[in-house]
This record gives sequence, C-alpha cells and structure tokens, in this order.
Amino acid sequence: MSLVLGIETSCDETAAALVGGDRRVLAERVLSQTREHAPFGGIVPEIAARSHLAHLEDMVRGTLADAACDWSRIDAIAATTGPGLIGGVIVGATFAKAVALARGLPFVAINHLEGHALSARLSDDVPFPYLLLLVSGGHCQLLAVEGVGKYRRLGTTLDDAVGEAFDKVAKLLDLGYPGGPAIEKLAREGTPKRFELPRPLAGRPGCDFSFAGLKTAVRQIVDRGEVRDARARADLAASFQTAVADTLADRTGNAARMLARLHPSGAHLVVAGGVAANKALRERLAKVAASHGLALVAPPIRLCTDNAAMIAWAGVERLALGLVSPLDIACRPRWPLEELASAAPASPP
Repeated sequence: MSLVLGIETSCDETAAALVGGDRRVLAERVLSQTREHAPFGGIVPEIAARSHLAHLEDMVRGTLADAACDWSRIDAIAATTGPGLIGGVIVGATFAKAVALARGLPFVAINHLEGHALSARLSDDVPFPYLLLLVSGGHCQLLAVEGVGKYRRLGTTLDDAVGEAFDKVAKLLDLGYPGGPAIEKLAREGTPKRFELPRPLAGRPGCDFSFAGLKTAVRQIVDRGEVRDARARADLAASFQTAVADTLADRTGNAARMLARLHPSGAHLVVAGGVAANKALRERLAKVAASHGLALVAPPIRLCTDNAAMIAWAGVERLALGLVSPLDIACRPRWPLEELASAAPASPP
C-alpha cells in the first residue's frame, strides 16, 4: 500500500500531509497566513511566498514526526505545481523536487484543482463518474469527473469566482477578511427577503456563472445609504448569500441534466473548494441533488479548504496509474483541469 507525502503552497496555507493508499491520513499539518494578510484585506503574493519559504521545512518535519514515519516508508512526493500564486507554488514544488531527487523518490506534480476534484474519493470513496461543483476564492466550475486526469468542463464563471464575490461583499460591509465565514455568520442573524438582488444567468440554458452583477447590486445598495444599522447589514448578508445559493443551485441543476445525458451511471454530486464549507450552500445543493436522483457528497471542511491531504491523495491516485512527473516540469499560475487529459488507462471506479 503506497504512502505519499503531499505538499500544498498554492495560496496562503502552508500544508503537508501523509496519506496512504488505503485512504488513511496518517498525519497532516496546515499553517494559515490569515493574520499576515488581514491588514491588507486580501492576500499579498510576496508575503505568502516568503511565509511558505520560512515554514515549509518545519511543517514537513513535523508531519513526519506526528506519524512516527521516516523517509524510508515514503513511496512518492506529491506537490501542487499550479494553478495558484506562482511564488508560493514554486516554493512548494521546488522543495518537493529537491527532496525527491535527494531521496530517490518519484515526484508527482499535482494540479491544485485536481486535488479538490478527487477529495471526495479520499473522504467517501466516490466512484467515477460524478458531477463536481468546484467553488473557491479563485474558481467556480462545474465538471464531469470521468477519471483521474479526465475532466469535462460543463460551465465556469464568466467574471468573478464565487469566493471572490464573498470577499468583496464582505469588504463592502466592513466584515474584514476572509469574507466567506464572516458573511455566513452574519447572515444567520438576517432576513434574506429584505433586499432584492439579481440571480445572474438563472433560468438560462447552460452551466456558466456570473457574479459581477450581483456584487455590483450589493455595492449600489450600500452606496445609496440603505445599510444604516446592524440589522440592515445582517439582512444584506443574508440576501446576498441566498442569491448566491439560488444561482449555484440553478446552474448545478442544468449540469445535473447534462451529466445524466453524458453519463447515465453517474450517481453523485460533489461540492468541493473553500466555499463548500458554507452550510447554507450545502443544504441548498442537497435539495438540488435529491431532485435529480443524485447523492450529495461534501468532504469534511478540512478537505474543502486548501490542504495537503487532498494533494497527497491525488498523488496516490496518479501513482497507482504510473503517472509520475519529470523533475523539470514547470510550475504554472494557470492550469485548466481539461489540460490534464493523458494516455493513461481508464481509471477504475
């Protein structure tokens, strides 16, 4: 049974994990940089890269110590090689390549999005094919996951990612950074029907998303001075969160119908990425899944936010298919999942 060390440094979490082919997470560590970036209202790439450089080696050593594991037991090293903030990606991938070279271990370059896409197979052993809603600060996509390295994009955002919209609306409401958890907390105190907000593209064919207009509508409400007290702020947060949930539900419903035509055997809707931690969104998607005869799978919150366990697991899956990477593979700030198609054999269910 293979044992893979995973390294994740694509954004503002420095993470390492050891995951076995039996889906056991032997140890994992995640170091958040939220406090370092909070004064700036968002992530500063240079600060993120320097923090990864300062802490990664200790994170890896600590993870091995937590698992009482030495290098002789590790079969491969997997690291996020894109997409992401390129400075941070280079730190993690270069560290992993150096260790792989020094220890004579295979190196597996992992697309960060594939880590999210396969996380439900780590947590719930979901069989291929399945429908994936990937929602995070930088991405909003609907994909048919047909196998390792085999992703068919059904829809994507035409402008802002949903997590980005949460952060920008939180800034308008003076809720600080990160915005998603702050809006979710405040929305519990509000009434979602007070403010009328658009549901971009809802009711239209296709599976693409748009959130710029929704964000602009919130800004206009704030600029008109309609948010004068705590109650109004809570109501606007609730109205925004509900509009997002309605929009995602509408587009995901279209994708579910598309999946049924492409892959009648598909039985699961997976939601992954940082925004998947939102409980209101999960509840709404559960209804969408049930209405289309699908089971909703939402990995544990620790596997939704950026983490190295999902990167290690993607390494396990790729290693099992013989998909290892050359040490001269380049890091990429942009790396669409559709470009991962390979000549690998069909992935087992």
